[in-house]
Amino acid sequence: MTTIDGQSLTLQQLVKIARDHDEVILSQDGKNKLDQSKQWLDTIVNQKRPVYGINTGFGIFADRKINEADSAKLSRNLVLSHSVGVGKPLDDEIVRAAMVVRANALTAGHSGIRREIVETILRMLNLNLLPEIPSQGSLGSSGDLCMLSQLALVFTTDEKDLDEQSGWANWEGKRLTGKAAMAATGLPRIILGPKEGLALTNGASFSAALAGLIVNDAEYLLKCAIAAMAMTTEAVLGCTDAFDVRLQQVRHHEGQQYIANALLEMMKGSTFINTSGRVQDAYSIRCAPQVIGPVYELLEYVKPQIEKEINAATDNPLIFENGVSLSGGNFHGEIIGMAMDFLSIALSEMGAIAERRIYRLLDSSMNSGLPAMLVDSPEDAGLNSGYMMPHYTAAALVLENQTLAHPDSVHSLPTSAGQEDHNANAWTAAIHTRTILENVRTIIGIEMLCAAKAVDLQQQKHPEMEMGDGTKRIHQQIRALVPATTGDQWWKPDIEKIKQALTEREIVLPGISAV
Repeated sequence: MTTIDGQSLTLQQLVKIARDHDEVILSQDGKNKLDQSKQWLDTIVNQKRPVYGINTGFGIFADRKINEADSAKLSRNLVLSHSVGVGKPLDDEIVRAAMVVRANALTAGHSGIRREIVETILRMLNLNLLPEIPSQGSLGSSGDLCMLSQLALVFTTDEKDLDEQSGWANWEGKRLTGKAAMAATGLPRIILGPKEGLALTNGASFSAALAGLIVNDAEYLLKCAIAAMAMTTEAVLGCTDAFDVRLQQVRHHEGQQYIANALLEMMKGSTFINTSGRVQDAYSIRCAPQVIGPVYELLEYVKPQIEKEINAATDNPLIFENGVSLSGGNFHGEIIGMAMDFLSIALSEMGAIAERRIYRLLDSSMNSGLPAMLVDSPEDAGLNSGYMMPHYTAAALVLENQTLAHPDSVHSLPTSAGQEDHNANAWTAAIHTRTILENVRTIIGIEMLCAAKAVDLQQQKHPEMEMGDGTKRIHQQIRALVPATTGDQWWKPDIEKIKQALTEREIVLPGISAV
């Protein structure tokens, strides 16, 4: 069970809620902060002075005063009019993560929203009643407006309570209208009051939630890349001088030291390494600490930024003590967009250098005496293509990543007649980072597949040689998933099995400490 209080949600908790359906409840402190912020809002409403989003229009219409009697209609109109997302529905885990991020943001106690609204979101989450959220339409500024509106559409209503204006939700394998889904679970839909529509829809909660899941997955994938790297190094009888601790220390970078140390730990006890007679390897092996080290350091930078964001009060205006309302820009997702752009570049490079190692494994002029394309013997070349085509797939994904890694946060288009004249593009950045991560997961899986075969062939040539303690365990796990075979195969199922194991974290990674 996870207790939220608006300030201490961790990425680990976020992942457990999103993927393991961990139950979520409000802390007493969270309840107190919600009740207090509602009192602050009531003070503002009673003063009858114009305050953005409470008794005015939105965006370009911020100068239009709204009658107090129309406050509920104002909130409902905002939800209805902003529910304009398009595209395929988001995965359940993203919706679940975003729901808890939004609930946590409101619980920070500066949104003026009723406690029952946050409790309703958490009840939906705990019942796994998930609004259907389209995947396109967010600029990441003013937050993920269309997505959060689509979320609110399901559990909020007005006097008409029209089924056709309640959105869609999924519950127990059924796609229902929002009204029908809420009724099926016995949860009442809520008529919103002053500011509550804005509080629900204003903030980059979906971008932050997806970024949190990505960071969590990237940490494990980095360790998988190290394991694949170590196995390839052994398969080509690589040199380990490049990983010597003294080299890393004189350059001072923590990430470089982490990678080099992890590689040495994985290969400890190996008699494959340092047997080729070469004094140094190609960059894709020798410079791995320098290329992959920055991924470690980027994660060390990005992780706390996203953890801050999932605990941030992000709507506008925010309410403070004594009825103070401050209009600002906490909804702007630039920090998320930039963080995802940085991580996109780092992950793309991690995939790119892995592809170069796959290439070396398959080239008979570079792979320390192994057959071209890792066919079973030189005589089989031509009749069999070996692992030629898995490399094609890896190369194609690297090329795709090179396009996707172009920064999204540098792009902006003005909206709302220029009132919102610089937008973050944070959601697009997060989506692209997620695609890159999926691609790199496949690339690493292909390297593991090829490296396992290369090790098999080296062991046939040199039966006296032993793998390292860590690499041997990785090789055994790969072979348990994909048994050794001879001749050409349909490689796609093998690639998918390894990728699935990496996705589900079924590969145990010995000798690699936590990121």
